[in-house]
Amino acid sequence: MVQGEIACVKCKHQMQEGFLLDRGGPSVGEWVEGPPEYGWLSLKWFRRKRMPITIFRCPSCGYLEAYTRAK
Repeated sequence: MVQGEIACVKCKHQMQEGFLLDRGGPSVGEWVEGPPEYGWLSLKWFRRKRMPITIFRCPSCGYLEAYTRAK
């Protein structure tokens, strides 16, 4: 998780922390290293570096900014 206050780059208001809900299950989205590769049935992501995504939203203009931090 990102520490401290984050100001919106668009309008300079303080942003709110949140996360992107993946409708595939009740878990936090993750950043996966490298370009997407598809296997026979789905996207390949095993054995790659992954980090949870934290998203901040500006309550004034709605701008979203995403960050990751190593587990």
